[in-house]
Amino acid sequence: MSATDVGLPETALIVEEETRRRKPAKERMFRTGGSGDITKPTVGGLIGRYVLLVVVLVLVIGPFLWQLSTSFKGPGESLYTFPPNLIPAQPTVDNYRKVTDFIPVYQYAWRSLFVALVSVATNVVFALMGGYALACMKFPGKRIALGILFSTMLLPGEVTVTSNLLTVNGLGLANTLWGVILPGAIGAMNVLLIATACRMIPAEVLDAATVDGATTWQRIRHIVWPNVRGMTSVVAIFTFIGAWDDYLWPLMVITDPNNYTLTVGMAYLNSNFSPDPRLIAAGTIIALIPIIVLFSVTQRFFFSGVQEGAVKG
Repeated sequence: MSATDVGLPETALIVEEETRRRKPAKERMFRTGGSGDITKPTVGGLIGRYVLLVVVLVLVIGPFLWQLSTSFKGPGESLYTFPPNLIPAQPTVDNYRKVTDFIPVYQYAWRSLFVALVSVATNVVFALMGGYALACMKFPGKRIALGILFSTMLLPGEVTVTSNLLTVNGLGLANTLWGVILPGAIGAMNVLLIATACRMIPAEVLDAATVDGATTWQRIRHIVWPNVRGMTSVVAIFTFIGAWDDYLWPLMVITDPNNYTLTVGMAYLNSNFSPDPRLIAAGTIIALIPIIVLFSVTQRFFFSGVQEGAVKG
């Protein structure tokens, strides 16, 4: 829905004018590296660049490929060979079937999915409101609020575990999924990311919307949200991955195995009851599948959000 649909004609004209004026500058900056001069890389530079990319790719993808290969190897195959053998001689999917014999992996996965989706929803909504307030509104104590946000980012997560645990116990949320969700319902980094994206919106656009009679919620819905959707995708992806992979906090909050999330439940695969590395690898791959699917589907929005926060025309 455009600004004209909510009775803001002047705002719509300003938005269109700003879009036409700013877009070519961004495109020129990406084509010329930001300096205005098109430079042609040398042969040595290209070789060094690709060698570095290959080294980074091996370091990042190598462990994943080893785990994937191990999950399909049968009990008669050696796992620790040099050089590593990434192609199973007798590939099998029995390891994935055996995982369910040790833990109810799909029930754990549904609980982790619930925690991750609720965390994404709360972080996107609260970060959008907080980021808009910090970037586009004037109020007493604004700098103090920014200082508090920055200071919380300097603290390691382990420092706040005790206070968070006491808070969750005091609210009666211990041993529940809501107790897992509450401390991560809003992140300081997410608020600052959205605030950075909101600062790219011309003040004239918001001022024109205010003159046209738009309320705060109308400005957020029709002006701010369309301009920060890319950054909110970044916030959503990072929040989902963080909530899905979190292990320490669910381990401390949840004591009932019937409420375990996937990461806590997967710890049993590395216990004395199941020391087989093949099952551990199969369980790891199961836990990685949602992350891979999520990033494959949303990578276009992710990179547009990174561009949105890194470039200011």
